[in-house]
Amino acid sequence: MPPSSPKSLRIAVLADSDTRWKWGALTADRIAPGSSMEAASRGGAQAGFTLDGFLLRGRATPTARQLDEVGVRADSLREVTAVEFLRAMAETSYDIVVLALVGGGVQAMLHGLARVWDGLENGFGPGKRPVVVTGYVGVVYEKLADGLLLRHGADLVLANSRQDAERFRAVYEGVGADASAVTEVALPFLGGTAYEGEHTPYTVVFAVQPSVPDNRRDRTYLLERLVRHARLHPEREVLLKLRSRPGEHTTHIEELPYQKLVQRLDPPANFRLVYGNMGQVLDHTDLLVTISSTAALESLHRRIPTVVLTDLGVREVLGNHHFVGSGCLASWDQLDAGHRPVPDEEWVARQGVVADGTYAHAFDAARERITKLLASPELPPLTPYYTPVTAPGYLPGILARHHLGPDGTPLPGAPAADKDPGPVRQIVRRAARGAYRHGVQRVAPVIRRMGEL
Repeated sequence: MPPSSPKSLRIAVLADSDTRWKWGALTADRIAPGSSMEAASRGGAQAGFTLDGFLLRGRATPTARQLDEVGVRADSLREVTAVEFLRAMAETSYDIVVLALVGGGVQAMLHGLARVWDGLENGFGPGKRPVVVTGYVGVVYEKLADGLLLRHGADLVLANSRQDAERFRAVYEGVGADASAVTEVALPFLGGTAYEGEHTPYTVVFAVQPSVPDNRRDRTYLLERLVRHARLHPEREVLLKLRSRPGEHTTHIEELPYQKLVQRLDPPANFRLVYGNMGQVLDHTDLLVTISSTAALESLHRRIPTVVLTDLGVREVLGNHHFVGSGCLASWDQLDAGHRPVPDEEWVARQGVVADGTYAHAFDAARERITKLLASPELPPLTPYYTPVTAPGYLPGILARHHLGPDGTPLPGAPAADKDPGPVRQIVRRAARGAYRHGVQRVAPVIRRMGEL
């Protein structure tokens, strides 16, 4: 794989959900040497590189509607198993590989890729392995050490803010792992026009999350308060911004879709449900309300008044503890009374929001590091922190979930990696996925309620 010029780069992105596909593809746009924020917004091919997308088959594999809503285009896009992805990496030369996966998926791919690229010059032609990049899709408020150590081994571990970069390095250094891969950037999907004043009608948007809160009582409470706000302010438009339609999954499982809960209420005419791209919704938003969604950071980037709710407490399980010190914490009672939050500028600056106009340079450091790595004659082997020696009771299970053995090789009976699934296999997979989602959304909650009797 000879060194490539910026105009001939080839990038592969592996993602396991609609949100991570958006993060991975936009990150590829931002970090490609020679790209610019303007060029990146036009898509991979037009920005001067080829972008091949791979969607990891699983419960959250995005549907065609979700992919269309994300609005990110690739030169090619196909669904694969982990083993099929590794086969593609063995057969095709790439300059950069972006792993937009949960921590366990990243760890499995790092070991699998290390095996695939071992002895590259003898296996499939002269050259060197691609640069491997990973990171987080949004706010990191739980499982910090676990998620970070599962991502260790990539050439770049992207941190979306100065605060995250400091925390990431502290974790790696604390366990004696190399922290040089940590690279400060920003969220790749920030952008849009800055807020310039109230719209007509004044629009309040509640951005929901698939997994927070996780029970019917709290979700019903939030809906009732949103509907009450619409009744108290009939001159306002009150929107419930939904992530997915019933039956679809995103990064997190949603057992209690708001669409179903709201059917029991009688919302006024100025209340409605909306889907679509978050950026387009924010174009007409005057007040963004959420529990702890990354949408709050998108909103703050545009300087839209933003509220992180305290009604259910400020708790780690909700993720809103991340916003302590932001100036954005408030309750529905305060919002009903007309409260408009004022964010703390120092806090905002530490969160990678980049509302000060310097967003165009947020990825400069990552591009410079990748340029140097691409220009080097060879790259060292991938060396994750977790190995059969350091984590013999943990690592094998993670790899096995992706049909890989302890050394990163496919296990016997792993899904075929040498051919595309036929029509019958495709039908069976869709049926199985539908049954799984039905079980998660309908059967599992009933079983849990029965267990509580």
